[in-house]
Amino acid sequence: MVTFSPVAPAAPALDRAHAIAQHEQALDTIGRAYAALPHDRQVRLAKSTSNLFRARSSDTSRGLDVSAFHGLIELDAGSATDTPTARVGGMTTYEELVDLLLPHGFVPLVVPQLRTITIGGAVTGLGIEASSFRNGLPHESVREMRILTGAGEVVTARPDGEHATLFRTFPNSYGSLGYALDLVIELERAKPYVHLRHVRFASVDEMVAAVGTVMAEQRWEQERVAFVDGVVFSATECYLSLGRWTDDLEGRTRPSDYTGQEVFYRSIQQRRTDVLTAHDYLWRWDTDWFWCSRAFGAQHPLVRRLWPKRLLRSDVYWKIVAFEQRHGVMAAIDRRRGRPARERVIQDVEIPLERTAEFVSWFLHQVPIEPIWLCPIRLREPDEGEGQQPTRPVSAEAMAGAAGEPPWPLYPLRRGEPYVNVGFWSTVAIEPGAADGDVNRRIEHEVTRVGGHKSLYSDAYYDRATFAALYGDAAYQPVKHRYDPEGRLPSLYEKAVQAR
Repeated sequence: MVTFSPVAPAAPALDRAHAIAQHEQALDTIGRAYAALPHDRQVRLAKSTSNLFRARSSDTSRGLDVSAFHGLIELDAGSATDTPTARVGGMTTYEELVDLLLPHGFVPLVVPQLRTITIGGAVTGLGIEASSFRNGLPHESVREMRILTGAGEVVTARPDGEHATLFRTFPNSYGSLGYALDLVIELERAKPYVHLRHVRFASVDEMVAAVGTVMAEQRWEQERVAFVDGVVFSATECYLSLGRWTDDLEGRTRPSDYTGQEVFYRSIQQRRTDVLTAHDYLWRWDTDWFWCSRAFGAQHPLVRRLWPKRLLRSDVYWKIVAFEQRHGVMAAIDRRRGRPARERVIQDVEIPLERTAEFVSWFLHQVPIEPIWLCPIRLREPDEGEGQQPTRPVSAEAMAGAAGEPPWPLYPLRRGEPYVNVGFWSTVAIEPGAADGDVNRRIEHEVTRVGGHKSLYSDAYYDRATFAALYGDAAYQPVKHRYDPEGRLPSLYEKAVQAR
């Protein structure tokens, strides 16, 4: 690693020697802490917060404390042609990581939309953003990671070498194989601002066709595109937001601010162009949890003025949801008012581009939730990186997609095929004669029918056989047996479907 120079006066200093010493000490003790936990109960992390929408125990008194694996440990600024990298603790939130890296002119290749997602969580789960059509998913920018396995060993997993199979099956394993203690990730060089164009389309078909053009050319109307996502407000009102890095405000007196009274997703309908600071662009969806803050009244002008600005953020809304899940206050009020019970429909699904319009049209006709979010995704090719130089060593197993096999078997997207993430987050009334979960089951069936995959951060209803077929069980089981032979960690099915 090399010493780096700040590109902005406000860049925080990194005491490299101290950070490394603290981290090595934590690595030295974590195995003993794991071994000391009761062997008659499955292990879980001692953390009180989560971005998962599944039931989880609130008792963290006997969980594994991994809070020491936190922060920026080393930064390699690279050169004009080399890809910059950073070693970071697995429990580092993306908010913290952006605050540490952005003043130096860098950001992770993919920054998931919510501030408190940890980098370890994004890699063992899934994370996407508007850069995913060119940078893929967060785990694809990982060069190596040190993992505490279910067997209590700390191993260094890379695309090649002894632990290549663990490296390949770790994404989408949700902590069922082990926990990422630190990771070496690739970075992207950032600029101070992001310029946006919001392009309206009169139909889902037109919008999806435009997505295909942007994904293939990384341009729209002769202008380079570095970021793309979209919002479907209705079948006849759809928008793509196309972003690019820029060094200045491009004629504006100041950047837009959506951290106070204004709401970002409404600006998409009101403005054709916009400029945000790089920091505010990365967190543009967090302030209002996309649009879900309206459920708490946070978008009402009067409530908005009274709501402290520092509390307009996703983790605050998540705590409100968690409180409701535990106590059912609003559900009880709805029952007294004679309103039907409601089913939670909070999902992100990846659909092949060629079937996206079909799926979105089905969804708009079948599920009363609007708006919905669209975000294109394309897995990276092995030799992609800044300057188109090889970015990391590639093993025969990591090259599996070249022969038609998915390179990441627990979430089997295929290289060379464009996908679109479709996100929808709300509740629907449980109709007379229906049961809680019926709508989610119909969505799961439709996603499978069109060749898509469903993220596992929320409720899932698959039976074991279906789940095994969809989520790479044939690749998973040998790795689970090798790295967690005593089953000290819940299996992926137990975590994703049975919510253990």
